[in-house]
Parts: sequence; structure tokens; C-alpha cells
Amino acid sequence: MKLCLLGALWGDICGVPYEFDPERKVEKIDLNHWARAISDDSVLTLAVAKAILEQRPYRDVIFEMAQQYPDCGFGGMFYQKWIVKKTPEPYNSFGNGAAMRVSPVGWAFNTVEDVLREAAETAACSHNHPKGIACAQATALAVFLARKGQDKADIAAELTDRFGYELTNDLEQVRYEAEAVGFDETWVSVPQAISAFLSTNSFEECLRETIALGCDADTQAAISCAIAEAYYGVDESLAKQVTSFLNPQLKKIWSSFSTRYGVE
Repeated sequence: MKLCLLGALWGDICGVPYEFDPERKVEKIDLNHWARAISDDSVLTLAVAKAILEQRPYRDVIFEMAQQYPDCGFGGMFYQKWIVKKTPEPYNSFGNGAAMRVSPVGWAFNTVEDVLREAAETAACSHNHPKGIACAQATALAVFLARKGQDKADIAAELTDRFGYELTNDLEQVRYEAEAVGFDETWVSVPQAISAFLSTNSFEECLRETIALGCDADTQAAISCAIAEAYYGVDESLAKQVTSFLNPQLKKIWSSFSTRYGVE
């Protein structure tokens, strides 16, 4: 079986129960929580994957799938403009919504230039503020560099040089910063998520520690675990767990994308 995108999806699924009920103690994070579910993070990640597979504009496919899943937890501005008013235009957002959906770009494209260009395209249809675009580019580039075998120090240096992010591999510092900022859905949460990946030593540790930051749990975990999957790989058994939360349409998108771009 060829695998990819499982990190972003599983991070979302396991983070959902803690989005509005944060838990900062790692030992209390329950990865089998009864309230696990997919949210807008998973739906739009798979929308980007579908757009790549079908070679269609990101805006069109994101809009189509948003309309099909209107109740999956979209952010306020996206919901008002793209769901209620059905006017899929950019609204100068610098939120983390562009970063949480972009990981397919890091798997599908094979040069830094292509990754940065496509990541910007996935963001600009809604999150066209420069910081919103940078969030998507940084996340996609981290996934790309991780799957290409770059070590963490090189990944951190590349993101710092390009985007000016203040990243750390000190988990205590990540926790401190997250607690100081609190529940934050803006671009600030993206460097936190990347730092959670840099500060941990396995996929599961990354997942648990990201959720335990107590901030935007599902989105930050979708971001950090997308990178962690590309860096560490994941066990094939995770595919069965993730796909058990996907309906046939979403499962087909994941399967088709993994078959084309995933790794054994």
C-alpha cells in the first residue's frame, strides 16, 4: 500500500475533541477519544489533493467540496463568504486555514520552486494576505523537504531564511509560547506547529505534544503531523484507522492521491 496525507488527516481527527476543550497535559490526551471526527482541515486537504489529481483550479475544487460539507467546522469568514453567500473570493485572511490544507502540494511536486508556486496558489483563493500565503508555503515546503530526507536542522534553517520564522526545537519553549498566545487561529500558530514537529522524536509524540499545546488543536496537529509523516513515515495500520472516518468520496480521493504520489 502506498501512503501519504495520513498525517494531516489523523492530526485533524485526533485534534477535533480538543479544539474547544483544550488539554495541556500530554498524558491525558486520548487518541481514541469518542469525539474524534474529520473537520474542515481534512475536507479541504482532500479538496487540494483532488484539484491536483484532476488538474483543476484549486479555488473551484475547494469551493465545490466546501459546499458539499457545509457543517464540518469552517472558520467564520470562510463560512460566511464561501458557504453562506457562495462568493468564493479571497478575503485577505492571514489565518492558518491555508496551511492546514496544503500538504498535498508537498507530496505532489518535486522542486522547491514548484512547491512554493503551487502552495501560494492553494492559499490565494481565500487567504491572500502575504502572511496567509507564507503559512501555506512554509508548511508545504517543510513536507517536501521532510519527504526528500532533509534533516530537521536544515528544514528549520530553510524556513527561517525564507519566511523569518522563529522556530525552536525546545519543547518547553514551544509549550511556553503556546500558553502565552493562547487559542490562536492566525499565522502565529503555524510556526508553533512546525516547532512541535522539530521538538519531538516520533510521529505519535508529535501528535500528542501538538494537541497538548492547548491551542487550535486540530489545525495545528494537521500541520505538524503532515510534516512528521513525511519525515518519519507511518505504519500501514494508520491507513485503516484514518479511512474509517472517511466517507466513500473522501476515501476515494485519498486512495487515488496516495496511489499516485505516496510511498510504500
